[in-house]
Amino acid sequence: MVETNSMLEMDYGHDGLGKVEIAPEVIEVIAGIAASEVEGVAQMRGNFASGVAEKLGRKNHGKGVKVDLTDEGIIIDVYCSMNFGISIPTVAQKIQDNIRQALLNMTALETKEINIHIVGIQFETQKPETDFESEIM
Repeated sequence: MVETNSMLEMDYGHDGLGKVEIAPEVIEVIAGIAASEVEGVAQMRGNFASGVAEKLGRKNHGKGVKVDLTDEGIIIDVYCSMNFGISIPTVAQKIQDNIRQALLNMTALETKEINIHIVGIQFETQKPETDFESEIM
């Protein structure tokens, strides 16, 4: 694995077939999907532009994930909100494990760090109360 022009170049020997390059955005998408699959994660944090894009129907799977390619390895920062009433350390560990496993399965890349940043707690929204009369009929 060599960093060139902000792309990861994978070197698996010299078999003459060419090279494989993975953009950091691909790692962001894989990590974002893996993190949002964990039970207890309410939502991933995004910026204003990603919020507007989602309202227009474009899904941003890399939302809330920042990838740094360093000489020591890949550092991933995940920013998310958790559901109220869950164990934050347990869910954070599951997020780290899920991201690490997904990246290993899909790209064969090892990560140096996966940092989880909890930026909010999502409380359950109460269901609107129905009229007593409509429940009887």
